[in-house]
Amino acid sequence: MAGPPQTHELVERARGGEQLAVARLISMVENAGPQLREVSAALTPHAGRAHVVGLTGSPGVGKSTSTSALITELRARDRRVGVLAVDPSSPFSGGALLGDRVRMGEHAGDDGVFIRSMATRGHLGGLSWATPQALRVLDAAGCDVVVVETVGVGQSEVEIVGLADSTVVLLAPGMGDGIQAAKAGILEIGDIFVVNKADRDGARRTVRELRNMLHLREGGGADAWDPPVLSTVASRAEGIDALADALDEHLAWADKSGERERRRRERARREIEAIGMEQVRTRMEQVHGGDALDALTGRVLAGELDPWAAADELLAQSG
Repeated sequence: MAGPPQTHELVERARGGEQLAVARLISMVENAGPQLREVSAALTPHAGRAHVVGLTGSPGVGKSTSTSALITELRARDRRVGVLAVDPSSPFSGGALLGDRVRMGEHAGDDGVFIRSMATRGHLGGLSWATPQALRVLDAAGCDVVVVETVGVGQSEVEIVGLADSTVVLLAPGMGDGIQAAKAGILEIGDIFVVNKADRDGARRTVRELRNMLHLREGGGADAWDPPVLSTVASRAEGIDALADALDEHLAWADKSGERERRRRERARREIEAIGMEQVRTRMEQVHGGDALDALTGRVLAGELDPWAAADELLAQSG
C-alpha cells in the first residue's frame, strides 16, 4: 500500500538534499512515528549505495576531532557525508546528551554534510535499533559516505561491525590502548587501526605493538584484508588523507571479495530481527498491558512455572 503523499514528498525532498527533510525523517525513525513503515518503504528502493564507515574507540582518543577532519578530507574529494554520532541517552528526556551543533560545528553551513546525534536509549551495546533505519535515510538522501561514531564504551565497539562496511578503530598513545584492544577483542573487528595524537610520546611504540599483535592473528588466506595501522594528528589534519585512502582501498577489496555483500546481508538480518522483537514487545503491551506479565511473574516466583514455560505462555496469549 502506498504511503501518504506527504511521506513520499518528504522522501523526495530528502533525496534532493534538503537538510530539514532529512532531519524530519530521522526524527520519525527515532520516535517510531506512525508513518515509520511508509517512510521505510519509500526509502528502501533508493538506499544501498553509501559507504558506511564505523568509527569507534575509547573516550579521549579524539573521535569527534577525527570525524571532523575526515569530513573535511572527504568533502575535498567531492563526497557527500552523513554522520550519526551515537551518544549516551539522557536519563530525563531519552535524547542525546551531546547535541548536533556542539559536535563538528565547522561543517554546520555545508549542505554536503549532515550531522545527527542519536541517543542509545539504553540499548545493549550503545547502538539503537533505529540506527540502521537512520542510516537508510542518509543513504537514500545521497550521502556517499555515512560515518557512524559510537560512544566507544563497552560492547559498542563490537556491535558496530554489524552496521559498517568498514570499521575504523581509533587509539591513542599513553592510554594502554594496544593492550586493551587485545583484551577486548577489538583486534578482531577493526579493518583500519588509527593511532591518533601521534605527536605524543609513545605513539611509535603503540603503532609497533598493534602491528605485532595483528601479525599474530590467525591469517585468513592470501586474499584476506591486511588491516593497516596508521598515525594521525587529527587536530592538525595530519594523516587524514592516508585514512581516506585506506577507506577507499578497503571498500574496493570488500566489493571484490564479497565481504561488503556479506556484511550488508547480516545487517539486514539483524534489523529485521530487531524490528520483529520490537513488534512482539509492543503487541504484548497493547494486548495485556503489564497484567499478564505480572501474573506469570508471580507464578514463577511461586514455583508453579519455570521462566521458559512462562515466556511460552506469554507469547501464546499475545497471538
